[in-house]
Amino acid sequence: MSDTTSKTLESSFSVWERGFERVVEWIPYVTLIISLALALLGARTWPDRLAAIGLATAAALWTLFTFTLRHERRQDRTWTLVYYAGFLAFAVVAMALVPAFFVYVITGFFHAFLLRPAPLAFVGVAITSLAVNSRIIYPDPTPDELWTYGIIVVIQTLAVGFGVLGGEKIGELSEQRRRSLVELETALEENAGLHAQLVAQAREAGVTDERQRMAREIHDTIAQGLTGVITQLEAARQVKGNHEELQRRIDNATRLARESLAEARRSVQAVMPVPLEERSLPDAIAHVSARWSSLSRVPAEVNTTGNVRGLHPEVEVTVLRVTQEALANIAKHANASRVGVTLSFMDDVVSIDVRDDGAGFSPLEVANGSSGFGLTAMRQRVEGLSGVLEIESEPGGGTAVSATLPAIPVGVEIG
Repeated sequence: MSDTTSKTLESSFSVWERGFERVVEWIPYVTLIISLALALLGARTWPDRLAAIGLATAAALWTLFTFTLRHERRQDRTWTLVYYAGFLAFAVVAMALVPAFFVYVITGFFHAFLLRPAPLAFVGVAITSLAVNSRIIYPDPTPDELWTYGIIVVIQTLAVGFGVLGGEKIGELSEQRRRSLVELETALEENAGLHAQLVAQAREAGVTDERQRMAREIHDTIAQGLTGVITQLEAARQVKGNHEELQRRIDNATRLARESLAEARRSVQAVMPVPLEERSLPDAIAHVSARWSSLSRVPAEVNTTGNVRGLHPEVEVTVLRVTQEALANIAKHANASRVGVTLSFMDDVVSIDVRDDGAGFSPLEVANGSSGFGLTAMRQRVEGLSGVLEIESEPGGGTAVSATLPAIPVGVEIG
């Protein structure tokens, strides 16, 4: 339900309730005026006219001081009963003295709903009905008139009485609806505030995630590329006398710089990395490993196990980046003589394992965060897809980097 609809419904209930309250407030005065007008028109002498005026004035004052000016006491059952009993007394006496006041007695039907509990309201309606219809049996009733009088009183009492109870029930339901609408509007306002807060948080989280993505991509492209370029140029300085080797190192540095620039552009545009854009995941892993082996002069054996299938691009990119980072770390720190890369497709997960026989390191370095941004970026990538990154190493015992991720198929949205 929209906010406009709830306000419209609440407004309609309020208009109806205010209208009914006005009827209840003014009905005794309206019926008194009508009764007095009829009495004055039918009176033949001034004493009769003065008597009618006096009765109307007394009844009006009673209503004014016990009902109209005592709005706050209408919830008091005793006070309401006193008012209604006084009203009936004035109405019956006035009607007995001046028959035209039967119109005033009708007020009893409108004010009976004020009585509590419900049986008392029925009593009020019955007495009102007895008084209003009393002219049927006045002064000397016949048996038929008595039967007619009784039937009218019973039917009128039941009809008006149940109408009073129905009106009361409707009033209760209206009050419940009004409270529900107020609660709904409050909830909508709170939800609007929460929605705005969530949007702000999502925006902040999106900015943070994008910063982390860019940091990871910069590390995986520009930083690694520049590291490779520097490594090749430093190696070139050591082989000045060997023109062929010098040219190879310079060519490698040039190729790395160009590839890194291309990867950086693709990262900014969130486009698939070149190895994956042109190849399947196993072929991309083999290509990256072969190129790394050519640059580092370290043999890299690549194996693929399981049922090869296409995976979600984010999963494939993460597997590729973990492989690249692990190989880059081996080149920088391990001083290894042999590397093994294993890509495993299982029923519901895919894993990549990169092992070397190099210098290794203490796992406490990773736990204490002293291993640099590379391993942190790897872990963020993997855990961002509900995967697990494990690193096993010991000084002199080589290193094993293993990442296991859900094998999310192509076409499935990642929430």
